[in-house]
Amino acid sequence: MASDRNDSSHEPLELGGSVWFQAGANTLGGASRIALLAAIGETGSITSAAKAVGMSYKGAWDAVDAMNNLAGEPLVMRLTGGKGGGGTTLTPRAVKLIETFRAVEREHRRFLERAGAAIEGFATDWDLIGRIGVKTSARNQLYGTVSQITRGSINDEISLTLPGGHTIVAVLTHESTEALGLTVGAAAFALIKASWVVLLVDDESGAPLKLSARNQLRGSVQSVKCGAVNAEVSLVLEGGAVITAVVTNQSAEALGLVEGASAVAAFKASSVILGVKE
Repeated sequence: MASDRNDSSHEPLELGGSVWFQAGANTLGGASRIALLAAIGETGSITSAAKAVGMSYKGAWDAVDAMNNLAGEPLVMRLTGGKGGGGTTLTPRAVKLIETFRAVEREHRRFLERAGAAIEGFATDWDLIGRIGVKTSARNQLYGTVSQITRGSINDEISLTLPGGHTIVAVLTHESTEALGLTVGAAAFALIKASWVVLLVDDESGAPLKLSARNQLRGSVQSVKCGAVNAEVSLVLEGGAVITAVVTNQSAEALGLVEGASAVAAFKASSVILGVKE
């Protein structure tokens, strides 16, 4: 399956950022506006300064007016008449602003250089930070890699392999598959509400469990937290992933769900929501 997205997975990741001044909630200026101020100071002309920084004459004056207004005092003064026929000059406040910005920008650049050099395995860590930053109401959030995509007449069946070798199957529409950019090898996460998970245990004969649920993950009970009516039961899977189900206290007792016991978490493919990190 082809994707129009640019594959940047092999590009080296680097720390980046920019510096700008703010006045309350409004942006006073960043590097481009400070460069405009500096050019005005050097040339004494708004026309020459605009050309030097690649702005239109109108765009430059709009930026100057905005900075003057947001600063609460003039930064740029228009001079009229005189021997030189007038011109444009900076106020002492503007000169000080340029010096301050350049000093902050130098320190910011040094910080980025030091931070980038100090973070070993930055690409892997940054990807993990992005994943753990996801906020959702779904109790189960499992991360994996797309291992198979089976196209149907209306929907697609997506297989997501988790660390440890377990596979989760989800059913999505063609539009969702395309919108998420899902391809074999792509990273994705699965969301499953705890109330959608059914827990089962083997019977005494050890016969294989027969269920219509597409997903059946075997693990061992990590914890059982009982409430007034329901219990929250967490299974740890091979590879370390944890999946949680909510069952009644009576069911937990009847199934013998205690710490260390073996159980199977089952849920339908239609109950799995897939997502990707932008």
